Amino acid sequence: MAHILSAVAGSQQDIVPTTRALISVSDKTGIVEFCKFLASKNVHLLSTGGTAKKLREAGLEVMDVSEYTASPECLDGRVKTLHPKIHGGILGVRGNKDHEAQMEEQGIGKIDMTILNLYPFEQTVKGGGDFNQCIENIDIGGPSMLRSTAKNHAATTIVTSPDQYDEVTKCIEENGGTTLALRKKCAARAFSLSASYDSGIANWFNDQLGEEKPVTTRVYKPEFPLKYGCNPHQKPAGISSVLNSKLPFEVLNGVPGYINLLDAANAWQLVKELGEATGLAAAASFKHVSPAGAAVAVPLSDVECAAYEITIEAAKELTPVALAYLRARNADPMCSFGDFAAVSDIVDEATAKILKKEVSDGIIAPGYTPEAFALLKSKKGGKFIVLEASKDYDPGQIEYREVYGMTFSQKRNDIVITKDHMTQIATAKKEAVTDSVVRDMIVASICIKYTQSNSVGFAKDGMMVGVGAGQQSRVDCVKLAGSKVKTWYLRQHEKVLALKFKAGVKRQDRVNARVRYIEGDLTPEERIRWEVQFEEVPEPLTAEEKKEFMSKAEGITISSDAFFPFRDSIDHASKYGVSYIVQPGGSVQDPQVTAAAEEYGMAMCFTGVRLFHH
Repeated sequence: MAHILSAVAGSQQDIVPTTRALISVSDKTGIVEFCKFLASKNVHLLSTGGTAKKLREAGLEVMDVSEYTASPECLDGRVKTLHPKIHGGILGVRGNKDHEAQMEEQGIGKIDMTILNLYPFEQTVKGGGDFNQCIENIDIGGPSMLRSTAKNHAATTIVTSPDQYDEVTKCIEENGGTTLALRKKCAARAFSLSASYDSGIANWFNDQLGEEKPVTTRVYKPEFPLKYGCNPHQKPAGISSVLNSKLPFEVLNGVPGYINLLDAANAWQLVKELGEATGLAAAASFKHVSPAGAAVAVPLSDVECAAYEITIEAAKELTPVALAYLRARNADPMCSFGDFAAVSDIVDEATAKILKKEVSDGIIAPGYTPEAFALLKSKKGGKFIVLEASKDYDPGQIEYREVYGMTFSQKRNDIVITKDHMTQIATAKKEAVTDSVVRDMIVASICIKYTQSNSVGFAKDGMMVGVGAGQQSRVDCVKLAGSKVKTWYLRQHEKVLALKFKAGVKRQDRVNARVRYIEGDLTPEERIRWEVQFEEVPEPLTAEEKKEFMSKAEGITISSDAFFPFRDSIDHASKYGVSYIVQPGGSVQDPQVTAAAEEYGMAMCFTGVRLFHH
C-alpha cells in the first residue's frame, strides 16, 4: 500500500500580495497588458524565451529564468524551469520555519504567481504534425510548474488562460493581493487543465499504438447556468464546453433553456447539412428535439400562398432564407407553435418579419443583418432567443453521452446525404427520379436523420409535409406522418381556403381552427367555441370531399430512417400521394417491399445508410 503523506504545517492567510511572478506562455494574448499591471504593483517579473522577449519589447523589465537560477537553458530548451530555485520558490510552505530556513540557506526566493500556457500539443496533432513533432510538443516544465503552483494554492496563484487575467487584475486591485477563494478556483481549473492535457497525450499515444485507450478523460468548462433541466424540478442545470474548446454558438439575445439548446443543436446541424447538400437556403422548425418541419427555398404555388396566408405579390418578394422558413413553418403549423427555428444562411429583414409574427421561442443562424437582429431582439418583450452559430465549428469525431452512470461513446453521425446516395434505384421507373425528386429525397432523409427514431418523413416541393417521429412500429410512423400529410393537403381545399374568420382572430387560432375543421371530430362543447370564430359557420368538409381531394394527391416522397420491414408501410403510404420512396434497404423483405412499390407505380431508391437518431 502506498505511503500517504501528512500535511505540511504552515501559516495560511486569505489575501496574499504578489511580489514575484513567473511568466511562460505560448498564447500571448493579453499578456503584455497583464504584466504591465503587475509591474505597476511592483511585481518582479521572471520569464523565459519568447515571452521574455515580447515583454521587453513592450518596455517591461524582465529577468530571464536562466539568470535567476544561474543555470542556462539546455537540451534545445527542454530544460528551462526544472530547477530548485523555481519549484522551491513555488512549493515552499509559507510560515513553516524549516521550509523558510532551507529556502534562505539555498537562496530560494518566493514565487507568488505562475502565469503559463502548455505547449500546443492538440494543435500540433490537428495540424498534421508527425510523430516526432507531436512528441516534442509535449510540455514537461509547464505541467510541473502548474501542478506545483496549484498544490501550494494556500500561498501561490496559478493563471493558465488569458480569460483569467481580468479576474485576477480586479482581485489584486480591490484587495491588494489574491484571495484564497480565487487561488482555489484557479487551482481547480489548473488541475482540470492538467488532466485534460495528459488525457489528450495518452489518447493520441494509444492511437499511435493501435491499442484501446486505458482511460478517457474529458474535462468540461461550465459556460453558464440554466434555469432548470428538462423539468423544473431538475436543478441544478447548466451548459459546459469541453475545456480549451468553444461552444458551437454565441448567445446574442435572450436566455436559452435546456430543451431550447437541444433543439438548437439538432436544428442547426440539419439546416447546415441541408444547405450544403442542395445548394439552397434551408430552414427548420423544431419542437422537443424533432423537426415539425424543414424546407429549402423553392417558389410557392398560388394555392400554397393562399394556404400559408401570404399574397402572391409578397411571395415573389421573399428572399431565399425567408422562403425556406415560411415553408418549414407551414409543414405543420400547429406543431410549430412555440418552435425553435434554424436557418442555414444570414437572417435578413424579410425572414425576421416572418418570425416576428409567429409564436416562436428562438432561432439559430450563422448571422443576422442589423435590421433583422433589431426586429428579433424586440420580440417577446426582448426575451426572444437569438443564437449565432459558428459555421466552422468542429465537434470532433467521437461524441459522448452520460446516462444513468454510464458513458456512451460513438463516432458522430457525420455522413451527409447527397444526390450520390440516390443512384441505386430498385424499381423499374428509373427515369422518374428527376433532379427535383432527388432534392425531395435529400430533404426528407436529412430531416429524419435529426428526428427521434423510429421515424419517417414525407416531402414535396422542397419541404417536409409530414414527419412521424418516435414510434416503436415503422408502419405507425407512416400512419402518424401520413395524417399530417393529409392535413397539409386539405389545407389547400377550396372550402378550407374559403373559411371566413371574424376580424381579430389570432393567426395561430386560425391555424388551429382550420386543422380542427379538416379533422371534423369536434365535441359539442368544442364546437361552440370553434364556431364563434367565424363570420359564417362553415358547412362541414365531408368524408367524400376529403377522399376525392386526396385522390388527386401525387408527387410525394417518403423517406425512412431504417428499412421497411414489411410492405404494410408502402400500402399505407399509397393513400397519401406517395410516388417516390427512399430508404436504406438491407431487409430480407426488400423484394416484397420493392414489389409493393412496383404495384403502386412508385420509384424507390436504396441509400445503404441507416439514420437512427436517439
